[in-house]
Amino acid sequence: MSLQVVPDTPRRERNVRPMQFTDLEAVAALEARTFTLPWSLAIFSGQLARESGICLVCEDDGHIIAYLIADMFVDVWHLMNLCVDDAYHRQHVASRLLEAYFGITERKGHRGHTLEVRVSNAPGIELYRSFGFVATGVRPGYYSDDREDAVIMWKDWEGDSA
Repeated sequence: MSLQVVPDTPRRERNVRPMQFTDLEAVAALEARTFTLPWSLAIFSGQLARESGICLVCEDDGHIIAYLIADMFVDVWHLMNLCVDDAYHRQHVASRLLEAYFGITERKGHRGHTLEVRVSNAPGIELYRSFGFVATGVRPGYYSDDREDAVIMWKDWEGDSA
């Protein structure tokens, strides 16, 4: 039996960058494929237009495979939407987006970070815990599509107090 040499497959570059208005159709399409109650194109456009917001996308070979939306409310960052295409789950895409998000937010004074996540989303809850979020409560019936509860999670700011 002879051994075959298999050439290395070049790894495609995954790039996290700020979302652009030209990305909105692809982002909204990913949202619609992923969630039962998707945000509209207008909601994404409004979030992208906000000066206080953070809107990031992750691309794989030029195609948007994930995005993150967050905004500052008073002195707290609220992580509002994090979505990864099903084909890229468990490939550290969400972690890359969160690392970029924290890189941006930790340069600005604030009290901390908050988010809501479905109680049934065990992988999401574990991801957020791995980044230092802790469960602080439950919002009963938070999701209007099926009235599922949401876990409220919080992460203190690790810099100087705001």
